[in-house]
Amino acid sequence: MAIPIPSRQLFIDGEWREPIQKKRLPIINPATEEIIGDIPAATAEDVDITVDAARRALARNRGRDWASASGAYRAKYLRAIAAKITVRKSELAKLEAIDCGKPLEEAAWDIDDVAACFEYYADLAEGLDSKQKAPISLPMETFKCHVLREPIGVVGLITPWNYPLLMAIWKVAPALAAGCAAILKPSELASITCLELAQVCMEVGLPAGILNILTGLGTEAGAPLASHPHVDKIAFTGSFATGSKVMTAAAQMVKPVILELGGKSPILVFEDADLDKAAEWTLFGCFWTNGQICSATSRLLVHESIAAEFLDRLVKWSKKIRVSDPLEEGCRLGPVVSGGQYEKVLKFISTARSEGATILCGGARPQHLKKGFYVEPTIISDVSNSMQIWREEVFGPVLCVKTFSTEDEAIELANDTHYGLGAAVISKDLERCERVTKALQAGIVWVNCSQPCFCQAPWGGNKRSGFGRELGEWGLENYLSVKQVTQYISDEPWGWYESPSKL
Repeated sequence: MAIPIPSRQLFIDGEWREPIQKKRLPIINPATEEIIGDIPAATAEDVDITVDAARRALARNRGRDWASASGAYRAKYLRAIAAKITVRKSELAKLEAIDCGKPLEEAAWDIDDVAACFEYYADLAEGLDSKQKAPISLPMETFKCHVLREPIGVVGLITPWNYPLLMAIWKVAPALAAGCAAILKPSELASITCLELAQVCMEVGLPAGILNILTGLGTEAGAPLASHPHVDKIAFTGSFATGSKVMTAAAQMVKPVILELGGKSPILVFEDADLDKAAEWTLFGCFWTNGQICSATSRLLVHESIAAEFLDRLVKWSKKIRVSDPLEEGCRLGPVVSGGQYEKVLKFISTARSEGATILCGGARPQHLKKGFYVEPTIISDVSNSMQIWREEVFGPVLCVKTFSTEDEAIELANDTHYGLGAAVISKDLERCERVTKALQAGIVWVNCSQPCFCQAPWGGNKRSGFGRELGEWGLENYLSVKQVTQYISDEPWGWYESPSKL
């Protein structure tokens, strides 16, 4: 049975609005390659209108309607949104699965996390109230000082297609909790659920203009948003190349940015590891979300003494992974998001083969699936440090493998990358795990696992993986500006200058 795709417009100032240029983009189901609907395509004119609406929303009633309202007031809206998301979980998960290709069970997990993220930031919004006017101890009794935490203003949020709604909410929830007005620009490759978020916001009565959602192409909607002079901050998740452009545009106005730019993360498996547990975490770390994870631990470093046995187990585990339509029960690997991504992944694999690497398993379309952008789970060995497959982010279900002989060598190989988002270490020796964790140049390190993510813990990377931290209390701080307020409380004059009355 076909799942109906809601036909939506842009969400601007609390209402649906047709794009000025009336353009729309097709929605392609990556499992069937069929067009199943379309989304509105915003352009610079729509961005201008939306930024004006967001600024008016913040200024309305001198800010008392949102920006200057209590955190408890904003928290009520966040909890109402969470409740509506939970009610619509089944529908939203199906829409997510057919839009971006991830298995339905993963999509349902994502929707649970969306609701939980709103609830978490509702709690933090309430907590802001007690932190306002927090006193600062000063060395002079003639002054008293406190701090105000204020929303940074209008924020532009540009998000990717691999976790369409969840990664949007990583930005939307803290931005709203802080009292900002937000303009969300999701990826044109997967926007359906973000537009449904707009419908949820209408239903809960979120004040008009506080959350606006513009779908469309990055060049036509994302770029004008990033460079707009009346947007106070940009938060971007996506590729290094696009992130660099976002940062360049923001730099012209000294506009702050948060960048989360993917990676080429290592997973280190030591000789004392439980091989079956290590095999499952290794595959999960690379093939979860169809391999399309910025933090994917796609570079396996395995101790040479167990390499042959471990790779044999990995191949056997990989061949049991069910590759199918994302809506089929038991699916564990769906299609990559688009035809362009499918061709890109296959090109990475063919280049690795031509450079002398060995394809241990996978590397092509599954024989039983004639349609859809499917790539078999792929494991590649005999890889050198200089090969493209070892150095560049694939963003598909492709794991490449090297061996090491010592702990120091493993750390050196792990850190030999331009990226620094995630890393994992698998060993029964917890002292070793602690040593290696400290030595790994990454913003996130997993010990005896790979990829777990919780909205309470910080998320972000180093080097070309970007800067800033999302989630946790750090996520809220991204959207707050700190104001120092210092008051002179003495009845005595300051006395620095001689008073004319004493002359």
